[in-house]
Amino acid sequence: MSLVANRLKVIKPSPTLAVSAKAAKLKAEGKDVIAMGAGEPDFDTPQHIKDAAIAAINKGFTKYTAAGGTPSLKKAIIAKFKRENGLDYNEKQILVSCGGKQTSFNLCMALLNPGDETIIPAPYWVSYPDMAQMADAKPVFIPTGIEQGFKVTPVQLKNAITPRSRLLWLNSPSNPTGAVYSAEELKALGAVLKQHPNIVIASDDMYEHILSDGSKFVNIVNACPELYAQTVVMNGVSKAYAMTGWRIGYCGGPQELIEAMENVQSHSTSNPTSISQYAAETALTGDQSCIEPMAKAFRERGKYVAEALNRIPGVKCLTPAGAFYAFPDCREAIANLHKAGKIAEPTDLALCDYLLGQPKAVAAVPGSAFGAEGYLRISYATSMDNIKKAVERMAEAMDVRVTA
Repeated sequence: MSLVANRLKVIKPSPTLAVSAKAAKLKAEGKDVIAMGAGEPDFDTPQHIKDAAIAAINKGFTKYTAAGGTPSLKKAIIAKFKRENGLDYNEKQILVSCGGKQTSFNLCMALLNPGDETIIPAPYWVSYPDMAQMADAKPVFIPTGIEQGFKVTPVQLKNAITPRSRLLWLNSPSNPTGAVYSAEELKALGAVLKQHPNIVIASDDMYEHILSDGSKFVNIVNACPELYAQTVVMNGVSKAYAMTGWRIGYCGGPQELIEAMENVQSHSTSNPTSISQYAAETALTGDQSCIEPMAKAFRERGKYVAEALNRIPGVKCLTPAGAFYAFPDCREAIANLHKAGKIAEPTDLALCDYLLGQPKAVAAVPGSAFGAEGYLRISYATSMDNIKKAVERMAEAMDVRVTA
């Protein structure tokens, strides 16, 4: 008799964490590995944010807080949504969680019933389908590819909707592809969604501040204000302020749903860490000039990565429009390596194992983990020096030398 619940039999460990752990293990054993797997800024948390956390500790702000977040942090989030996104929420419409991942999990548990369908454009963030399945819902994937810029079309969306459709994930800028939806594209999707008021839209805006062209961020509620009542806008401090380990995510949405999500959270983690909440409040209300230097570095790195990867025969890569990931199409290169006998199977997983097995190794995440076989996710949240070395190593492993 199995000791594990049936719902867990279809759940896979996070492949991004697995790659990072494997790379760290090999490094500890002395292997020369450049890790391009983790979605974590390589910058330190800004000093004024760290100082706020230290001050909170010294003042004794180390106790439980309300399960859904401190009132002062909620006010800071409300002000942020108004200032940067033009969205109006009250405190009962705001939930603070232990990172964006818990926000997403809370949403699935609070919203979905057995048999409900969640629409997930692919490539997708790895946890979306598993979270849906833990809520006994069915993931419905809409394949997109490099040919359409990794963005779902209104026709695809319309064709994917059924009477069981309950949730749609929209992640822009995207992890893993770096794709960004324009206001016009969001309006076109919104025209479809307005015909289906029972579908809740999860607008995952975690990378909103990391746009390659420096343009103003737009989400689906900005593009279609009529969808306000059926949208949960999700964000956090991890990426914009280099605060991944602080574990603070937040969202705004319909009061009934937010209260249900808080109820879920009250029986799992209860409140997010008190000290992290005070630090996050300072991040949102303090000097915002710390964001631009990081965003500028990511823009420069993304441009370089795409240009360098495109010089490798059999590899095609779009210049990322946002976030800090490149998502090269390696299908032709994989086929060539397989024909040459360098990889046993013509898969992206075999390619990742091959790159990690080189004397000068590179750790990347297979696109199949994100619902796109034949691609790789390359995180350029590392130094330009590491990026250049990593691409050179990839080119060498594919029998091609890439020069800067």
